[in-house]
Amino acid sequence: MKFMVKEKAIGLGGAIVLGIMLMALFPQAVSVADPNRIDVSVLLTGPSLAHPLGTDELGRDVWSRVVVGARVSLVVALAAVGGALVAGSIIGVSAAWASGRVDNLIMRLMDLAIAFPSILLAMMIIAALGLGARSVIIAIALVNTPGFARIARGAVLGIKGELYIEAARALGAHESSIITRHVLPNISPPLIVGFSVSMGFAIIVEASLSFLGLGLPPPHPAWGSMLFKGKDFMEISPWGMIGPGLALTLTVVGFNLLGDGMRDLFDPTKPS
Repeated sequence: MKFMVKEKAIGLGGAIVLGIMLMALFPQAVSVADPNRIDVSVLLTGPSLAHPLGTDELGRDVWSRVVVGARVSLVVALAAVGGALVAGSIIGVSAAWASGRVDNLIMRLMDLAIAFPSILLAMMIIAALGLGARSVIIAIALVNTPGFARIARGAVLGIKGELYIEAARALGAHESSIITRHVLPNISPPLIVGFSVSMGFAIIVEASLSFLGLGLPPPHPAWGSMLFKGKDFMEISPWGMIGPGLALTLTVVGFNLLGDGMRDLFDPTKPS
């Protein structure tokens, strides 16, 4: 019964994520208009055949902008979380393998980074680097790196004393070989789960930064900036917020379901 629940969570989350990714990869297949085309004759109109989610304050098609916004969110999140995964894994594995004072110093620095509110830390990084896609990716990556470092360190500490590690060392294997051939493959499950959950978090951070005017600059149709502009016209035309809001919610729920399902599936302490 529990295995069926895991399968359902993974299946539903995977279907949502796959659908969003296909929409981002092939926007021309589902969009109905140029997302940046301004048409003053249809300002703030409701849903219709020509505009399934209505139009915004400049007459741009909301549905098309939501579709293209999926690509913006996923590209930024994938680049940022991928960078955080690599950097955090290196830091966490290095700390756990070194142990002692080196481990303590590295992890206290990670704790210090985690102590900062994520959005505030991302805003500080963007303020230092300037606006732009590169700054947003770096900011989100740095925010997520301590989490991956903790996951990697914990996983390494759990297997560091296993017999196959000692056997490889006794056979004369170099430390770097032990890490690449024996440690990394065995700590990959929690990192994969962390990657999926962090994708949802990264998309929220990207949308929050865009909402605050610190995300990708116009004319990129980011979901956060669409929500910010749509709030001024919410009473007369709520579609400018409903579209990106539902897309953001659905995407984050999909990644969280996928991550939770994989976490339960990979957990050896839980009965199947």
